[in-house]
Amino acid sequence: MSTKEELLEEVLLKEDVVKQNEIVLYNDDVNTFDYVIDMLVATCDHTPEQAEQCSIIVHYKGKCTVKTGDYDDLKPRCSKLLQAGLSAEIV
Repeated sequence: MSTKEELLEEVLLKEDVVKQNEIVLYNDDVNTFDYVIDMLVATCDHTPEQAEQCSIIVHYKGKCTVKTGDYDDLKPRCSKLLQAGLSAEIV
């Protein structure tokens, strides 16, 4: 096995070990697109375009992963979304 192959294998193994959590946002019939977009920009550090795309996916697919990262980073963000009346969970 070459050094390059060994390095690639090591990187792939490390990627498997690092578990990333996700905030999943769910569709509802209460909140407007503009409100959801504003909340994603404020809470998840989305650009307006990214937040708009996520809101469209949530509307048509029923859910969308809106943020990926460490649990400790996602927990307060998810709490803010829930406090704002959105339906979300960390998976």
